[in-house]
Amino acid sequence: MSTSSENNQHHDLDPDYTHKPRNDNYHSPILTATKVTTIEMAALLAGTIFLTILVTVRASALHNERTPEVRYEPNWDSLDSRPIPLWYDEAKLGIFIHWGVFSVPSYGSEWFWERWEGKKEAQYIDFMKKNYRPDWTYADFAKDFTAEFYDANTWAELFADSGAKYIVFVSKHHEGFCNWPTNVSFNWNSQMVGPKRDIVGELAQAIRSNTNLHFGLYHSLFEWFHPLYLKDAANNFTTQDFVLTKTMPELFELVNTYKPDVVWSDGSYGPDTYWQATQFLAWLYNDSPVKDTVVTNDRWGNNNILCHHGGVYTCADRYNPGVLQPKKWENAMTIDKKSWGFRREASLEDFLTMEEIIETFVETVSCGGNMLMNVGPTKYGMIAPIYEERLRGMGQWLKVNGEAIYGSKPWSHQNDTVTPRVWYTQNEGFVYAVIFTWPTGTMNNLVLSAPVPTTSTTVTLLGYMGQFTWDKRSSGGMTINVPAIPVNQMPCQWGWVFKLTGITN
Repeated sequence: MSTSSENNQHHDLDPDYTHKPRNDNYHSPILTATKVTTIEMAALLAGTIFLTILVTVRASALHNERTPEVRYEPNWDSLDSRPIPLWYDEAKLGIFIHWGVFSVPSYGSEWFWERWEGKKEAQYIDFMKKNYRPDWTYADFAKDFTAEFYDANTWAELFADSGAKYIVFVSKHHEGFCNWPTNVSFNWNSQMVGPKRDIVGELAQAIRSNTNLHFGLYHSLFEWFHPLYLKDAANNFTTQDFVLTKTMPELFELVNTYKPDVVWSDGSYGPDTYWQATQFLAWLYNDSPVKDTVVTNDRWGNNNILCHHGGVYTCADRYNPGVLQPKKWENAMTIDKKSWGFRREASLEDFLTMEEIIETFVETVSCGGNMLMNVGPTKYGMIAPIYEERLRGMGQWLKVNGEAIYGSKPWSHQNDTVTPRVWYTQNEGFVYAVIFTWPTGTMNNLVLSAPVPTTSTTVTLLGYMGQFTWDKRSSGGMTINVPAIPVNQMPCQWGWVFKLTGITN
């Protein structure tokens, strides 16, 4: 994930990142942890070729059996024509979870390793000098990724209570550590070192057994220091050893084993043709076990794919355009303003307030997007109280105001042009005006320029009994007369929602 200085950049794609050759004294944890040999690479390559042939044969057979069914070709014109599954548009809110070996140093951001031994930034070098022995390697952190307090059922309860309808869990970040017992990454995974557990599997089971949430997985295509990736990059991506023996086998394994409803790709340093992106997506949409429900994103290559091709557009970290978009999009954002992973040095001011989170969420939904809200657990498997407080606070707000959010559609106006901090949604014929500044003054009037009332118009406040009177404005719109409401009768602390009926515009 990107840090605070990269808020407007591609999620987890550092615009300044370059593939630098390592000197002879550089110790790569990947070399130690994965022990990639020529024989193993050849075996994996043979297995991948066999799998590709098998998928092709199966696809051909299914095509002959199900001719009326729409099938997608491995090109962007065809893949982009696939509709986004309805469940996703109706869900509106998801929870992102960033957890990995980077949660052990838990300093700076989840880009710790690359900042330390890639860019060699001074603050990370100083941190290591002050706290670890001189010969410490990144692989040494893995044994301390203990997860002793990780309880997937507790996490599932929290995510459900937040009001979210789906989660996206990081199966593998750019460090290459896999949070499942993969056959591809050898001993650089959560079953062989650290937790000694199938983290992905436990969470998938808990989510599906105890909640109605959709289970999704994030997966990084590339790895900062994997020798096969560095070799392909040095060859200007004309070779595909890393893709054939690592990336694609992992993706097939994740989909076939855990059947995620979201495949959230990232780390697409290299063109889409190098990653075999269209071939994988064609299989995912046509023949995978989640072909009818799966949602994907737009991070499948660095050659103008982002925000142009794929499933849901994510475009950049914390992407929030503030205007209606022609394509379904997602605002992947963080509660911690500076990091996606847990940071021990974070201060209270580094976290978004509840009001800031709700306003970001409402603005996102008003403009047709979903919000994917990130939390970063600790190395021992706890979700810190400040994250829990924010998630449960969101859930409380949605219990009152959910009808303005879930299943809603963008209205003809997204925000009001007269009164600031007012955002609109519509749902089943009703218009909802969400305000973030409560009317004050002698008359307590709320002026709305966008809604045009009729004689049948009624105005209510979600979570509050009774109706409000209103007046039609000669210049357009309406004025809602808001009486003084006792604090103990206010339905929520932020983001009050007025429900309007009989509106013509």
